[in-house]
Amino acid sequence: MTRTSITLEHVGLDLPIFDVSGQSLKKRVLRAGRRNRIAEDNAGVVIVRALDDISFTLEAGDRLGLIGANGAGKSTLLRVMAGIYPPTAGNVHTLGKSVPLLDISLGMEDQSTGRQNIRLRGLLLGMSDKEIRAKTEEIAEFTELNDYLDLPLRTYSTGMRVRLGFAISTAVDAEILLLDEVLSVGDAKFQQKAKARLEGLHRRAEIVVIALHSNEAIRNACNKAIWLDRGKLMAIGNTAEVTAAYEAHATQA
Repeated sequence: MTRTSITLEHVGLDLPIFDVSGQSLKKRVLRAGRRNRIAEDNAGVVIVRALDDISFTLEAGDRLGLIGANGAGKSTLLRVMAGIYPPTAGNVHTLGKSVPLLDISLGMEDQSTGRQNIRLRGLLLGMSDKEIRAKTEEIAEFTELNDYLDLPLRTYSTGMRVRLGFAISTAVDAEILLLDEVLSVGDAKFQQKAKARLEGLHRRAEIVVIALHSNEAIRNACNKAIWLDRGKLMAIGNTAEVTAAYEAHATQA
């Protein structure tokens, strides 16, 4: 039986920025001390180096936390691992079913009902029709949306949309779970339900990669950590050691 794993080999990602002038972006980037992260292609389009030479391997049982300041590349790395952004350099090798919980509303349709969106979002996450039918009532009950599930999504509040998207996304059985930040869903009572559901999903997955702003939460949830800074891998290894190195650097900065 093939063991679940994900390997990144010298992964780099260049992102084109089409909606700003090269000169104005250069000024902002240079002020931030990021001279080596931008360039222009032959057409004059500004290119930003979002990830630079990232290599590591995760295997079954690994719980990896991504740490770093805003703009360090945590969310971008998750999107590369999920296959949303193909790397412009290097390779990503994945063995096992990977489920990204990065945008829990992706694929949902305003004109369709809540129940119809359970199927749409479920299919997008790789669930079969049989699996969706088996889980629809459990998802519906968890949302606490009751009769609203038979109304179009356009009638939902933002909080109701998030509840529905969260319930569908966390019903998936993932071997590799990619999660970007803790999800805020509803009132305090519902958030406790959501936390318990997310913990169950963590336990079922063989590999979990999570980006959080809380280093304490990373220490509690993960056995490994990666420290990213401006798209570069600064450190990888034992969670306590990596978070301590990052915190020491942040204190000195």
